[in-house]
Amino acid sequence: MWLRDEILKSIWHAFTALDVDQRGKVSKSQLKVLSHSLCTVMKIPHDPVALEEHFKDDDKGPLSNQGYMPYLNRFILDKVQEEFDVLEFNKMCWTLCYKKNISTKHLLISDDDAFKVWCIFNFLSEDKYPLVMITEEIECFLRKLMEAMGSGWSEEKFCDYKLQLHSKNNRLSAWELIELLGLGHFTKGMTRQTLSMGIGEVFQELILDVLKQGYMMKKGHKRKNWTERWFVLRPNSLSYYVCEDLAEKKGDIILDPTCCVESLPDKEGKKCMFIIKCTDKSFEISASDKKKKQEWLQVHPYLPLVAAIQTCLQLLRLGLPSPHREARLRRRELRQRQQTEEDDLAERMKHLQAANENKQRQLEGLRKKMEEAAATAAEEEHTRKQTQLDLQDRYRLELKREQMVRQQMEEQVAQKSSELEQYLLRVRELEDMYRRLEEALEDEKQAKQDEEAMHKLQASLLEEEAAKRAELERFHRQQQRALSQTEAEKQELVAEQRLKERELQAAMLQLEKLERERLGALEQYQEVSMKLERAANKTKTWKDKVAKHEGLVHLIQPGHKGPQRITNWGPASFTDVELELRKKSWQERKNQGAPAQ
Repeated sequence: MWLRDEILKSIWHAFTALDVDQRGKVSKSQLKVLSHSLCTVMKIPHDPVALEEHFKDDDKGPLSNQGYMPYLNRFILDKVQEEFDVLEFNKMCWTLCYKKNISTKHLLISDDDAFKVWCIFNFLSEDKYPLVMITEEIECFLRKLMEAMGSGWSEEKFCDYKLQLHSKNNRLSAWELIELLGLGHFTKGMTRQTLSMGIGEVFQELILDVLKQGYMMKKGHKRKNWTERWFVLRPNSLSYYVCEDLAEKKGDIILDPTCCVESLPDKEGKKCMFIIKCTDKSFEISASDKKKKQEWLQVHPYLPLVAAIQTCLQLLRLGLPSPHREARLRRRELRQRQQTEEDDLAERMKHLQAANENKQRQLEGLRKKMEEAAATAAEEEHTRKQTQLDLQDRYRLELKREQMVRQQMEEQVAQKSSELEQYLLRVRELEDMYRRLEEALEDEKQAKQDEEAMHKLQASLLEEEAAKRAELERFHRQQQRALSQTEAEKQELVAEQRLKERELQAAMLQLEKLERERLGALEQYQEVSMKLERAANKTKTWKDKVAKHEGLVHLIQPGHKGPQRITNWGPASFTDVELELRKKSWQERKNQGAPAQ
């Protein structure tokens, strides 16, 4: 039985050896040779046309490993239908790659031993490309090798080597592993034969799946005679050969979950017997002594408390691979869990470190703020003390100044007291003058009221005069209209005209009376104006007297005392120009009325 992952590792070595320029690409002709060799060893027909068809769109140059892998899986590995010799397959790949990577002339191991180490490397290496073997698998291999050679394991020496291995990222390539064993770093004092035997034993266990081997007697099925054979125990078979060189195989005991192993009592002169019962046959076997029998039936190191042959049967019943493959799988799973835990731990540490840095920044910020606050507080305290000292000095100066001011104020108060007495005397004088001024203002106010009454009387007379004049004009117009009528009405109109003339004369008399009243009102207006002028002169005299005492008291002063124009519409209702225009218009109407009479 072959596993695709392990086969691909050997093919990877062959592909890498063909990559002379180390560019990750191989020419198409070389891949044809490699593909033909693989098909020959794996017992499948080679189809050269398939390679050309697969790479027909890639004619630019060499082909990469990524391009070759799909062809390899589809046209070679997927077509394998029968078992082929995996050892021969590995030797073919080894032949293609080892001469270009290492020379065994200066090493303690032969080419055959180097090939076995190369196969062991492929088995124990990680399933990642490029292939490397990590420290844990190196230690497992070296422990098995030391145990196979009968030498003790030196933990101190391996710890020293791990320090050297740290410079290589704790991993080795296949050729570095071969060189490590060939230089005898861990096998000092061992002969070439002992080293070769140890490598062969580890190779048989890991690569050939040999769990146990040795000479025992087997009873024949036909002749019933006992013959010594070399037995080799694998996970699913117990093979027996003529001798230990495995050149001539005599048969296989196929193990399956229905088989069982039982110990037999001594008989027919044979001792240390046991029987393997299979579905169709039973095989009686006799060990040379009890020790050999116990070695075959002893507790296996991979599965504690289970005998060697029973170990195989138990694995078959559970559907598990061979013990060393199961151990390799457990180691890988453990490493994956450890890697996952390390990644999780690294992630947590990263988060914790970030949180710690954040806390450190916060603490640094708080420290700076505290330092700034302390510096600010110290500065404020210094400022407060300095301010307090300045205030004390200022208060002291102000106290002295206030004392001086108080003395000055006392002196001024004494001076002001005398001035106040004089001021009160002057105030009394001013109050007396104020009363006299108020009396003069009352007289002026009464004169203004009389003047306004005269203005109103004059205005009413003017209005009556204007009404009479309008009525006379209306009569005149009516008379003119009457004269223009027919001659027959002339006499009547003459009589009526005479009547109208008499009425007009009466109106003229009344108008003359109104004129005399107007002249009387004008004389009264002139008299009131003279009184108002005398009152204004009197007020001006008092104002001059008050002006001499200005600054002690502000008296209530009357309005503007200039001459104001008085009309029947009120004081200052018109400007001088407007009043002259109205007088001129009235005079013209009056002159027009006189001829009409």
